[in-house]
This record gives sequence, structure tokens and C-alpha cells, in this order.
Amino acid sequence: MCLASIHYGKEERAIETERLITRILQGEQEAFRELVNLYSQHVFHTAYSVLRDAKEAEDASQEVFIQVFKALPQYRSEGFKTWITRITLNKSIDLKRKITRRSPEQQGEDGEALERIPSRDPDTLAHLINKEKKEELRQKVNSLPNNHREVVTAFYLEEKNYEQISVELGVTIKTVESKLYRARQWIRNTWKEDEWK
Repeated sequence: MCLASIHYGKEERAIETERLITRILQGEQEAFRELVNLYSQHVFHTAYSVLRDAKEAEDASQEVFIQVFKALPQYRSEGFKTWITRITLNKSIDLKRKITRRSPEQQGEDGEALERIPSRDPDTLAHLINKEKKEELRQKVNSLPNNHREVVTAFYLEEKNYEQISVELGVTIKTVESKLYRARQWIRNTWKEDEWK
């Protein structure tokens, strides 16, 4: 039976993944094929969220699994899905940069492809996003509570889109929107008005 056809809950998938890793490290090639089946859809969707092109996302996915195979002996059970997601995002971003360097005329298009979904509330932090103020903002963001700092850093300083953040945090896009909304509310209520206008 193809493992891809089995529906796993979070815990079952984690347990099955650890079993497969043990078998792979013992030299079972079939176990690696099963691991690929188990995660290929997640890896493809993660790559596609960055690259916005099915062919490029497939290429990135292949590179991800090659790297996973090579790096597996160093994997230390730190949460396989998080680990493979990080590898996928890094590979996809690298590939995106290579494509942009190859064809500078596409740079505008690439920027649009990674455009963030617009938020539904007035964006008070947008006033701070320019080169002169970025360092100042970074210092201010460090003073935010942990639950706000993570999402604000990813969105404003690392310039990740909602989809990338949702993949990294393992939450829905709606939750990312909600976290950003709450962070902005906290900023409005806590920082003096001249600090964010």
C-alpha cells in the first residue's frame, strides 16, 4: 500500500517518520521512498508558496530530498516537519535568487509574486519600513512580547509573506493575520504615537 494514500494525524505522522528515519539510517532504500511519499506534497506546497511556479517548485523539491538524504545522519529528532520545512524554504529562496540574477528584467515580476497579502486594518508599522528606520525598528521590535515579536520580525524585517510565515509557524494564514492584527493593536496601545507615525 502506498503510504501517501494513508491519512495521518500529527502524532501518527511523527511516529511513522521516526520509524522511517531509523530504517533509512539502517540502509533501507524503500524507507526513503516512503518518507518522500509522506512529505512530497508538503515540500512541494512550501516551495510553491515561495516560487509560484510548479516546475521550479518540483526542481526545488528534488533538491530538498537530496539534501535531506545527505543530512539525515545529522538529524537529531528536533521535529522532522519543521526541519524539512526550513530546508525547503532555504532551497526555494536560493533558487528564487538565482532566477532573479539570471533574468533581471523579471525582478519586478518576482517582487510581485512574493507580495504579501494585504491586511485588513490600517498598517501603522508600514510608516517605519524604510532603510533609515529599519535598524531603529529592529530595536523596537526586540522590546515586543515574545508572542508578537516572532510574527512582526518575520513579516516586517525578514519580509516574508503570510504563506511563508504560516508554514514556518505551522498555523493557518488566518492565524498569521490575527497575530499581526493583535501585535499592531498592542503597538498602538503601548508605544507613544510619535514612535510609530
